Amino acid sequence: MKNLIKQILREYAEEQEKIMTFPSLKIFNNDWNALQQFLKSKGNPKWKILSNLDLRGTPIESLGNLQHVGGNLDLRNTPIESLGNLTSVSHSLILDNTPIQFLGNLKSVGGNLNLNNTPIQSLGNLTSVGNNLDLRNTPIKTLGNLQSVNNTLILRDSLIESLGNLQYVGGHVDLEGTAIESLGNLQSVDRTLDLSNSSIKSLGKLTSVGGDLYLIDTVIKSFGNLRSVGGYLDLRYSLLSKIYTIEEIKKLVDVGKEIHIW
Repeated sequence: MKNLIKQILREYAEEQEKIMTFPSLKIFNNDWNALQQFLKSKGNPKWKILSNLDLRGTPIESLGNLQHVGGNLDLRNTPIESLGNLTSVSHSLILDNTPIQFLGNLKSVGGNLNLNNTPIQSLGNLTSVGNNLDLRNTPIKTLGNLQSVNNTLILRDSLIESLGNLQYVGGHVDLEGTAIESLGNLQSVDRTLDLSNSSIKSLGKLTSVGGDLYLIDTVIKSFGNLRSVGGYLDLRYSLLSKIYTIEEIKKLVDVGKEIHIW
């Protein structure tokens, strides 16, 4: 009897976890409202779509029980306020010029994540972005749980103060003019890292920069854990240029190209 009850409970749990799947919005003649009416008739189940979902300009405020988008999700210029139960987008998520403030349950974006000109306050549970992350002109102050950005991290003209749990950036990072004082948990940047004229006081856990490292007019006092720079190391007008000679720097950091201290 106990085994039968366990089996019934297990089957019930599996049924609850089933997600309704649609190949595209085309089967509803690209009509978002028609899809919503269908889902409502089925009791608003969890669902996912396997291709692009273009909702530009629609009066949508929430994604409801949508769990996953297999292509691009374009929400620019909509009144979207909640991503609902969305956890992943395989390609790009475009939220430019929307009133979105929180990303909710979203954990990963496979392509670009565009949040330019939004009042975004928190990235929520987001841990990875597969391509570029654009946070220009936003009031966000921390990257929170985000661990990796596989291409360029764009933070110009934002109010960012902390990189949170960020450990890896596969492209360029430009922090010029931001209020960030430490790189925190960031360990490696594959391309250029520009900290010129920033408030950075420490390189934190940074060990490598694959391209150029610009520390122009900064007050950093130590190279910390930094061991390699693949391109140029530019230290003009920095405190480090007054503390170390080029010969001393070469003993501390493996620099692929020239070191500029004047």
